[in-house]
Amino acid sequence: MNFDFSDEQKLLREQVRRFLEERAACKRARALVDAGGGFDEELWQEMAELGWLGAVVPDEFGGAGLGQVDLCVIAEELGRANAAVPFISSVYLVTQALLCHGNHAQQNRWLPKLVAGDVVGALASHEAAGPLTPSRVRAQISAGELTGRKSPVADGKSAQLLVVLAREGAGYGLYLAETGQAGMEVRDLEMTDPSRPAASVSFDGVPVERLGTEDGWAVLDDLWNRAVVLAAFEQVGGAQACLDMAKEYANERFAFGRPIGSFQAIKHKLADVYIATELARSNAYYGAWALQADAPELPLAAAAARVAGCRAFELAAKENIQVHGGMGFTWELDCHLYYRRAKSLGLALGSARVWKDRLVGRIEARNAPQAETM
Repeated sequence: MNFDFSDEQKLLREQVRRFLEERAACKRARALVDAGGGFDEELWQEMAELGWLGAVVPDEFGGAGLGQVDLCVIAEELGRANAAVPFISSVYLVTQALLCHGNHAQQNRWLPKLVAGDVVGALASHEAAGPLTPSRVRAQISAGELTGRKSPVADGKSAQLLVVLAREGAGYGLYLAETGQAGMEVRDLEMTDPSRPAASVSFDGVPVERLGTEDGWAVLDDLWNRAVVLAAFEQVGGAQACLDMAKEYANERFAFGRPIGSFQAIKHKLADVYIATELARSNAYYGAWALQADAPELPLAAAAARVAGCRAFELAAKENIQVHGGMGFTWELDCHLYYRRAKSLGLALGSARVWKDRLVGRIEARNAPQAETM
């Protein structure tokens, strides 16, 4: 059994990495942070021209028709480069939502625009801080119109298409809402990572269209399971970048006549980050297989990938700052950009604590039949 990427996927990874290095994606993200936030629109359009935004979208909608593992390859390099683009919101969530749960008319209308980068999508599910539960959803659908408030909405300020979780009667559903309509108000929110901005969106009788016919919670759960696998690859890429930065600095920085990387305390820090990153990588690979195969193990694999990815990236970003010492805390170095991104990704799709609970629940459910037969 082969647990590695294919030769074609390795070539794709090299091409994506070379492109992001040539475009200096991290420096561009820094410029956006310095300017007050926002996403890199020029880089986003270039990615659209390369077909990345429609990597898993079929040819009939203008996509590249690649597999989910190919998208995982792109995601890891985006995390490594710390690119300031709304991939999670637009590609991992909204595009996947339309592919998996939209009808043909919805797919035909929106997918070509998402693939071309003409439209940015965003998911509007939460209404307050903390875990999302049915009792905390107050947004309401009445006669095809949406009323309520969603906050925070990642990339909500830049989005032209929202997928909104709302009540309708006694049930819940996901609904497509175009931005810019009368009755909709969007306000910026101050975030830890300005290169991944968020907004508060209010709705007052805004016309919407239901996405699919399934229960909204079941659809949302499926979207999260898919998105966190892709986000885990971004976290692995970010953790690897932090490890490389810390290792390079430790070999170049001298103290007491020797590289600081030769000191045991630094070695232990780097070893801990390496172990956490490789563990996250293996869980991400498991998630990629489950995502590609649409396997029944996807919910379990997604939870494991999410928990390991959050831990690895946060640890790597923190220790990268520590290894750099006093320099690590300065604005001039890129350490804080990756630390901001680690915090942002750690909350983007539910916190690690939420996914730990989901992981434990999945393991208990899987083992329950075995326990009954013993």
